[in-house]
Amino acid sequence: MRLMQGGHVSDEEPISYQALAVGTDVRTADGISVGSVAHVLQEPDLDLFDGIAIHTSHGLRFVDRDQITTITTGAVTTTLTSSDAEKLPEPEGDPVYHINALQDVGPALTARLGRMFRREHWIRDHE
Repeated sequence: MRLMQGGHVSDEEPISYQALAVGTDVRTADGISVGSVAHVLQEPDLDLFDGIAIHTSHGLRFVDRDQITTITTGAVTTTLTSSDAEKLPEPEGDPVYHINALQDVGPALTARLGRMFRREHWIRDHE
């Protein structure tokens, strides 16, 4: 599918917020990259999309669902201007933790011991 975005043609496929990958580029309305997707904020029981948390040069920031115009395989396009993007708020709520699946990969002694004892390392996401 070819989409018109900002006057140019794109080969990116539109996708659901549920298929949005971590690291996907987040852009302003005029196509300037402002960050990348850190995680999707949703209420799964209600099938409700709340927005996305993004990694920016100013730390972790929140983009509300009403500020998102399109989600494709290659990028999230917003209604934001560059100055709006600089003023995005930090996400609210409890801290988010994840397991670093690559923590024990490699030949280092700590990696080998981690594989041997199957330890999990919970890592807090920071701004």
